Amino acid sequence: MASPTVAANAYAALSRIVESGGAEKGNQSTGGPSFSALLKDAVGSVLDAGKKSDSQAMAMTSGKANVMDVVTAVAETDVAVSTLVSVRDRVIQSYEDIMKMPI
Repeated sequence: MASPTVAANAYAALSRIVESGGAEKGNQSTGGPSFSALLKDAVGSVLDAGKKSDSQAMAMTSGKANVMDVVTAVAETDVAVSTLVSVRDRVIQSYEDIMKMPI
């Protein structure tokens, strides 16, 4: 299990990525959201879920939160992180498939 310091450093790194990501806006011909905006939103939601579970855990240690709320928040964070990792793996696999294509 990760220590609170490791978790805090991970959240800080994620927030720096979210804040710096999507700084450049190109012309979008499709009118839909850009991939970088979708990625920024996904990372932001994982960051928010992690912060929520941490705050619930801290509230439980001080006796202000229910154990069930903490378990639910941690489970939501686990699902969010697992989803983000799955998407990352699929993006990497797609990139590798594209690189293997003959020119």
